Amino acid sequence: MKTSDFYFDLPEELIAQDPLEDRSSSRLMVLDKNTGEITHRIFRDITEYLHPGDCLVINDTKVIPARLIGAKEDTGAKIEILLLKRKENDIWETLVKPGKKCRPGAKVVFGNGELRAEILEVLEDGNRLVQFSYEGIFEEVLDRLGQMPLPPYITHKLQDKNRYQTVYAKYEGSAAAPTAGLHFTKELLKEIEDSGVRIARVTLHVGLGTFRPVKVENVLEHHMHSEYYHVSKEAADIINDTRRNGGRVISVGTTSTRTLESVAQDDGTIVPGSGNTEIFIYPGYKFKAIDCLITNFHLPESTLLMLVSALAGKDHILAAYEEAVKERYRFFSFGDAMFITVED
Repeated sequence: MKTSDFYFDLPEELIAQDPLEDRSSSRLMVLDKNTGEITHRIFRDITEYLHPGDCLVINDTKVIPARLIGAKEDTGAKIEILLLKRKENDIWETLVKPGKKCRPGAKVVFGNGELRAEILEVLEDGNRLVQFSYEGIFEEVLDRLGQMPLPPYITHKLQDKNRYQTVYAKYEGSAAAPTAGLHFTKELLKEIEDSGVRIARVTLHVGLGTFRPVKVENVLEHHMHSEYYHVSKEAADIINDTRRNGGRVISVGTTSTRTLESVAQDDGTIVPGSGNTEIFIYPGYKFKAIDCLITNFHLPESTLLMLVSALAGKDHILAAYEEAVKERYRFFSFGDAMFITVED
């Protein structure tokens, strides 16, 4: 299986740069994963495709404003530090640009000195271990000084940080949003619950590896990035009850999907727990946990495009993407949505 098998031509002007004012007014392409049949709707119409007894699985991770712009203490040179993973207390694994100016011992100052960083170590992959010092609560300092780490294809700063969060974001730890969830409003979620659909909340902290391109031509040689997940007993019970009672498990986003498929037994039973997953889902994979998927439109040749191709078939997905381009759908994080399902 070749990476180039997952290429499609995407005009740059279809990459959404800003979120819509009303989250639920995005367009929705409904794709029957068995037949490839396509229906064009608006996202709030998703309620017509969800049935009493179904379960909607959402990822309640919260994006931290992980992008810090500061100055090197001795030279005043501009330095950008991107927080990737908290290692212990105030020591973080980070991405530093320009890296060559920040060797171990270098110090960086942010704001009016209310946050300082010292480079401790350069890791094998070029990331840096950084120790921060500050007064007060780190999260509050970060909220004042940090910016949302928007994807590389977003070309300008986001005016409202909350638009890169889902309305149900709860547990801080992501460097990127689980973007399929951005289409939901609190009102829409209540309407879905009131209709008899249960909602299960899982957590997967999305890393920047989600944007990392596949650089090998043989898909099987790609090494998937690791991300932390947590599935509570409550969530597992809801999902397992749904399956036992004949309902469908509908995953919101590839992150929820990867979480569930990481903890599912062969018969689809979800086992609660926490850990790190490197699961890589591509065509040929047999899904154990999910039946349907709500997702955005993904980058050409990306692991996310491979995941949706595994669920609906590569030919159906590439035909749907060709249709999306023709119909001028909006792509990527702030773009429109797709519901991969089976029509009744």
